Amino acid sequence: MSTPLTFARSELILGGQRSGKSRRAELLARDWLAASADHHAVLIATGCAHDEEMRTRIERHQRDRAQRVPGLRTVEEPLRLDQAIVAHSRADTLLVVDCLTLWLTNHLMPADGIARDAPVDALLQALRNASGPVVLVGNEIGLGVIPLGREVRQFVDALGRLNQEVAALCARVTFMAAGLPLTLKGNA
Repeated sequence: MSTPLTFARSELILGGQRSGKSRRAELLARDWLAASADHHAVLIATGCAHDEEMRTRIERHQRDRAQRVPGLRTVEEPLRLDQAIVAHSRADTLLVVDCLTLWLTNHLMPADGIARDAPVDALLQALRNASGPVVLVGNEIGLGVIPLGREVRQFVDALGRLNQEVAALCARVTFMAAGLPLTLKGNA
């Protein structure tokens, strides 16, 4: 059995694709549930299945999560993340938001092509007011070359600002690479 992870009041987990971000969030949920019979955990999923590949990916994630963390309940909320946090946050409940990048994509680059402002201020307020622990997962996509297209550059900039604002609020920020955590802020 691995050593249980420690909990922060709030944690932002950043990294690239397949870096281990979601796995770390799931392990935190597993350990939270194991710490007390009175604990609950809710995953707020922000992904949308707009094509067959994404539908298959989401179904695989759901199956895998159910095996790894059987007590983790899933709520799907692609747009009103602030409302989902308010609705599900309790002192005895760990919230896992997976992920901020897809949430932002759903607003700025939606499948219907009609971009909308993401309610970042409402999200930040919901995080400030959360009565229980919150773990947020997001992608760090600003480490590569500058994208060629204007819309993609705008998205990378918006995600970078969102990550900075959420990181400023969180007690702990963890960067994942190759499945290994690097604590950027707070205690490991």
